[in-house]
Order: sequence, then C-alpha cells, then structure tokens
Amino acid sequence: MAEANILVAHDQFSCSVCLEILKDPVAIPCGHSYCMGCIKNCWDQTDHTGVYSCPQCRETFTPRPVLGRNTMLAEVVEKLKKTGLNPPPAQSYAGPGDVPCDFCTGRKFKAVKSCLTCLASYCETHVKPHYEGAAFKRHKLINAIGDLEQKLCAEHQKILEVFCRTDQTCICVLCIVKEHKSHDTVSAEKERSVKQKQLGETQTEIQQRIHERLKEIEELKQAVETLKRSACIEIKESEKIFTELIRSIEKIHTEVIELIGANEKAAVNQAEGRMKKLEQEIAELRRRNAELKQLSETEDHIHFLQNFQSLCAPPEAGDLPSITVNTDISFGAVRKAVSELKDHIEDFCKGELVKITTTVNEVAVYSLQAPEPRNRAEFLKYSCQLTLDPNTAHINLCLSEGNRKVTLRRETQRYPHHPERFERCAQVLCREGLSGTRCYWEIEWSGGGTSIGVTYKGISRKGGDHSCLLGFNDKSWSLLCSDSSYTALHNSNETAITAPRSPRIGVYLDFNAGTLSFYGVSDTMTLLHRFQTTFTEPLYPGFWLGSGFFVTIGSSVTICQLN
Repeated sequence: MAEANILVAHDQFSCSVCLEILKDPVAIPCGHSYCMGCIKNCWDQTDHTGVYSCPQCRETFTPRPVLGRNTMLAEVVEKLKKTGLNPPPAQSYAGPGDVPCDFCTGRKFKAVKSCLTCLASYCETHVKPHYEGAAFKRHKLINAIGDLEQKLCAEHQKILEVFCRTDQTCICVLCIVKEHKSHDTVSAEKERSVKQKQLGETQTEIQQRIHERLKEIEELKQAVETLKRSACIEIKESEKIFTELIRSIEKIHTEVIELIGANEKAAVNQAEGRMKKLEQEIAELRRRNAELKQLSETEDHIHFLQNFQSLCAPPEAGDLPSITVNTDISFGAVRKAVSELKDHIEDFCKGELVKITTTVNEVAVYSLQAPEPRNRAEFLKYSCQLTLDPNTAHINLCLSEGNRKVTLRRETQRYPHHPERFERCAQVLCREGLSGTRCYWEIEWSGGGTSIGVTYKGISRKGGDHSCLLGFNDKSWSLLCSDSSYTALHNSNETAITAPRSPRIGVYLDFNAGTLSFYGVSDTMTLLHRFQTTFTEPLYPGFWLGSGFFVTIGSSVTICQLN
C-alpha cells in the first residue's frame, strides 16, 4: 500500500514537461504546477506570439503571467523526498515499441512480465502479487510480450498450450477432443524443445555463413588492394614500354629520313661530278672544233697541210664510261615500303592488342562460381546428350541403340579405315567435345569391368601399350571400375577407392572450375573421386571395355537417356 502511495505521490508531484519530480515548483493561473525552469523555457519559445498556454490544459494567458516559487509545494516535495520518494528512472516508462503495464493508471510504466494465465502484462510493481500471492503460484509468467490475445484459441477462447504436429499449428486443450482428435499432438513446451534444436542448428548455419561472408569480404578487400597496386605498377611499366616503343619508331623515322637525305645527297654529288666532267669535255671539243674551223678557212695551203695531221686526228674517247640516265627518278618505292611498314605495325598491334585485352580481362577480383550440385535433381540440370563416334571404335567394339551402347565382341566389326580409330585398345570416344561449361552424364556398365573417362583429342590411337589407354597418359582422366573396387587414373598415377559396386556411374564435368567428378548413382549420389586440374582443350568422353589389362567378351557400356 505504501508503494502504491509513493507511485501516486510521484504522479502528483512530477512536472509534465520534464517528467521528473518538481524543481522550484511554480503554479500557473490555471492551477497546474511545473518546474520553474521548464515553464519559463516553454513560454520563452512563444514570446514572439504574445500568447502563453498551459502545456496540460492548453488554457491561454495574456499577458505572460509572473511566476513565483510555490513555497508550500516545494516544502511538500522536499518532505516526500526525505520520507522515501524515489521516482523510477525515466527509462522505466513505456515508450514506442515497449509493452505497457495493463494495471498502471495515467502514464504507464514498461511491463517486465506477461502472464499467460491472466493474459495481462505487468510492470515491476504490479507483477509482485504473482510472486507473493498463493493464488498466482500456478500462473505462467514470461518476459513481457504484446498481443496477448493471439495466445488465445479463436474457437474456444482458451489459452494455446498444445501443438498439433499434423496441422503444424498451436491449439488449446479443447481442440484436442474436437477438431484435432486423431492428430499427433504434444505440449507446446515439448515441441518448442524439438524446434529449439532445429533453431540452434539454423543459427549455427547462419553464424557459419556470416563467418564465411566476413572472410569473403576480407579476402575481397585484400584482393582489391592487391589489384589496385598491381594495376598502378603495370600502368607505369606499360607507359615506360610504350615510351620506349615510340622512341624506337621515332628513331626508325629519323633513320629513314636521314637515309633518303643521304641517298639524295650522294646521287646529286655523283650526277654533278659527271656533269662537270661532261662540261669540261664539251669545252675541249668546242676549242678543237674552233681550231678545225679556222684551219678549214685558211688560204695558206702550206699552213693547212702542216697542221692538218695534228688537228684532224680523231678525238680521244675520253675516260668517262657510258651511262644510261634514269628519266623516271622517284622515291615512291620508299614511301610504299614505309606505308607497308606502317600497315604491318598496325596489323601486328591490333593482333597483340586482342591478346593484351584478353589477358587484362582475365584479371578479376573474383569469379562467380555456382555451387556444386547437391543431389541428383540438381545434377540433371546439367545433363548433356552424348553419342559414340564409330570412327574411333576399336574393331571388336559393336555400337548399337543409336550409338549410345558399346559391347565388346569376339567378331571383328566391318569398320572402314580411319586415322582416329583405336587400333590395339578396345576403346571408343564420343563425338562431342566438351568445354567452357558444366556437363553431366550417366552410364550403365556390365561385365568384368570398364574404364570411364575423358580425354583430349590428341590421345594416341596407334600404340599397343597401355599409354594409349584412358588415364595412362597426361591427356586423359578415368575411373576404372571392377566388381570389387574402383581406381582413379591420370598419367598412370593410381588412386585406389573402396566403395560398393555401382552399375550406374554419374560423371560431372565443370570445365572452367577444372573439376571432374565420378559418382555412384542409386537412391543417393556417392562421390567416388574428384580430379582437380586445369583443362586446356575440349574433352571427349570415352570408354575402355576391360578390367586391368584383360578384356571380357560381352562387357558393355550404355550412355543413359536423362531427358
């Protein structure tokens, strides 16, 4: 009762503005009381209007009332504080999102407990009878929750305390004997314990995923920083290389210009030297011609005869060799050669730019990779159609069922000669080359054993030793199946696998990820072996009918129809 009185006192002596116990209390004309500072601050904000109102009843006053400390009210508040008035902290009041106490009057406190029996919520004060009163001992208290009406059965208005596993819904005790009479029902508490375990597993999975994502973010951050540093370095280095390339081209340019100039100068000097000698010879001939003219015109017969012998001798041929003057002089061929050099460099640069672009585009912070299929239904999404290639089949292999089945026969098959045919090994490949995608296929095998695999097209076809067999070279990967065991093979490296015999084998190829997986197929998918590598050429599925290095007549392999 005393506690209730304290709550009443707190409500009566609290300021409705700050919600705290009154400090320097003042009473305004309408009778309501406030802290001196609170009401002054409130009215200061409306000074510009000249109208002042009570924050509680909204009565207005003009002019602004003069405030005086209410001495009597202040003394009462002080006495109450000394006698134990200790108001609850501000956070104990119900705010947005909190569950209010159903028994508080006026401003409600925040509820701390809800009673599933009373269907009510209580603050710290009003919940105490549930702890102390004998009549409430069987009531079920939980942490405060809202919408308690949802805990009632809509049909019978009884508390929901049973779970129907058949309909996966909460019901009341009356529902058990009526609508859910023959259903699988348990107490809500028992079902909660079951689902709590599932919840824990889900939480663990979520936490693990959060951890993985945080790790992925950190890896991405580091990769981005590495990429930025690498890009900065490569840009600088590329600028150096291109600067050197430009200098080389400029040097070639200078050398060509200088070569043309030097050739021009040499040719001009040579021609000018020839012309000078020719001019000298012309001058000499003209001088002699003048002497002959003069001799021919003389009237002195004795003078004519005395000089005739020396002047009429044939002119000397001179020391100048005969030449042929090039009348079509041009450096056009040089221009053509330079133009061809330009075209060649441009074509070369275009080709190299394609390579560079491909190389640059391969640099990425991450690559998107779909998760590995988890069940047969997911594997079947990647199923592909395969057919056997008769041109590769050994002559003792008989193809049937639309080239989807191969059987080892004693009789020789009449296949025409073909360079891709296996000559000594009882093997056959499929027509389809697989690359750049995900593929899944299944085969059924019977007989003493078989080898299931994939290979590059360049596998040897002519040899008689085991190097031509699937898995015994660096061009192929295979799973050797026998009645008692399996063996994974690549480049003659063997991995023994212990697993029950499965007449149906699933093969899953993720070319880009570089994985080749073999599964035993039954009601479930059993991983037998997974190769992890980097594939560089299209892969051709293939089969070798035998066990060890021995063959069993009648052994067969069938490519299953999956669609």
